[in-house]
Amino acid sequence: MDRLFLRSQDEVQKTVSGIYSDLERRIVASPVGQCPVDLTASFLMLAHSQSCGKCVPCRVGLGQLQLMLGRILDLDVQCDIYDLAILERTAKTIAETADCAIGSEAAKMVLRGLKEFREDYEYHIKYNTCSPRVREAAQSVPCMRTCPANVDIPGYVALVKHQRYDDAIKLIRKDNPFPTVCALICEHPCEMRCRRNLIDAPINIRGIKRFAADNCSENVPIHEKMDDTGKKIAIIGGGPSGLTAAYFLAVMGHKPKIFEKREQLGGMLRYGIPNYRLPRTRLDWDINAILSAGVEVETNCDISSVDFMKKIREEYDAVYIAIGSHGAKMLGIEGEMSKGVIPAVEMLRGIGDNKLPDFKGKSVAIIGGGNVAMDVARTSKRLGASEVTIVYRRRQQDMTALPAEVAGAIAEGCELVQMLAPARIETDKEGYVKALIAQPQMVGPMDKSGRPAPLRADKPEVRIPCDIIISAVGQATDSQVFEEFGVPVYRGNITAAENTNVVELDGVFAGGDCVTGPSTVINAIAAGKVAAANIDAYLGYDHKMSVDIEIPLPDHKDDIPTGRVELKERFARERDKDFDEVEEPKSFEEAMQECSRCLRCDYHGYGAFRGGRDEQW
Repeated sequence: MDRLFLRSQDEVQKTVSGIYSDLERRIVASPVGQCPVDLTASFLMLAHSQSCGKCVPCRVGLGQLQLMLGRILDLDVQCDIYDLAILERTAKTIAETADCAIGSEAAKMVLRGLKEFREDYEYHIKYNTCSPRVREAAQSVPCMRTCPANVDIPGYVALVKHQRYDDAIKLIRKDNPFPTVCALICEHPCEMRCRRNLIDAPINIRGIKRFAADNCSENVPIHEKMDDTGKKIAIIGGGPSGLTAAYFLAVMGHKPKIFEKREQLGGMLRYGIPNYRLPRTRLDWDINAILSAGVEVETNCDISSVDFMKKIREEYDAVYIAIGSHGAKMLGIEGEMSKGVIPAVEMLRGIGDNKLPDFKGKSVAIIGGGNVAMDVARTSKRLGASEVTIVYRRRQQDMTALPAEVAGAIAEGCELVQMLAPARIETDKEGYVKALIAQPQMVGPMDKSGRPAPLRADKPEVRIPCDIIISAVGQATDSQVFEEFGVPVYRGNITAAENTNVVELDGVFAGGDCVTGPSTVINAIAAGKVAAANIDAYLGYDHKMSVDIEIPLPDHKDDIPTGRVELKERFARERDKDFDEVEEPKSFEEAMQECSRCLRCDYHGYGAFRGGRDEQW
């Protein structure tokens, strides 16, 4: 008699596994703006279906939570606010007494919701409907909702599909005057909730935008300027946020003037992103289009005194502060002022002005795990470094850098050393760097960022020999002059409302990295757009930004499961020797196939899901 058998999935289990995969894709594609109470009830039902039935808290308790949530959501049942107390008490009991995570985690999900969106529960109980916040949001097109600048993504994808590349660029510029920059380096949050996930994978939105930027005319016309208002706006900072505000204000008929501290415009686009990711010619194409709208510029202008700031405020009708975060944060370890220790922002700033350091034959250690750390690591290889070691105190999967940037650095020969925290810097008698001494770490409990916190491991220190140490542990905002002028500052960053208004100072606005801290390019652009709209309103106007472009209709052949076309890169063994662009453009066939995958959510909107488009703002 045989005792054991090889296990194999039967057809039912294979089908169930497929359903789970479909469910995972549906969760990924879940649009922003859904009723959180209804969503909690749905997830609770799924959790209850997974219960083994062994323990009463899970088997019975989760069922009771479902009944309570069902009553709260039932339009024909009038609940009492006291029902929330019963719901909360029941969930706490299950969380504390369930035998396994199926029950306890489901109950904790309910408790988390009661804490974070209690007002939604209360609104359902009082008025038997979703809160106004949910009803007014109405689940707009997912990609547009998750784009900070609210760019009309389905519109320009449809235009690219019909080979109308100039029109695609014009449509993008309605909300974002940096179509080329974002085509090359945007972190594409728009892809996160793409409904194409329901079928296979999100469409390559950035790649399609790049195809439009690669194939449009040399001189795509900008927006037609509106009537001159005579109003003067001072914009302090010529980075993506300041340039965006200047462009829209100029188109609206105002007279913006940018005061830029450095020799050239672009901010961190020029002084923080290497040429192999963002060629300067491509950056200048966007900037020149912005300036052509009638933007005045004064470079090498440092707002270094309160008197200068007062003079600007007196001479201009409004002021927008968009200085970015160009300062370097300290490591806080012994020896960080040694010769050979270079802040990443200073290194990239020099390269932005074509002042390339000589790393030939040098051993370089990079401290940090963000995109800036990857940029300086890959740049060091191109500057001739014999060895480049990236030292990070967490795991690779916990890095804040884009996975593609980490993979690119490793492919180009940079070594990633994980779970090591810098302890001190060893130097020779003359004060030059000899080695980085690091303390091994271990994975600890989750912190506020949702990542496991690094904890000191009981292991001996590690010595990493090197000639150069580049610190890429964060950036700081130089806000002292503005604070002295009266602009509120909290922990080094300027305090401004969501409408970019500095409440304490009439006519002063602020946005971008100097408010949020170091963030993404598209977030800075969005802040500039918001500032332009609200400065226009502050000046007593209501100019509308729009573009007269007819969007093609969908062809209803977009639901065939098809693989996602990824952007290709040059061979690592070739690209790590120069600063030429790493990424290769799509072919015509690839672009057309990718465009055909768009489900055109802007056209197929129904019920609670609002299709259509915002034709003006």
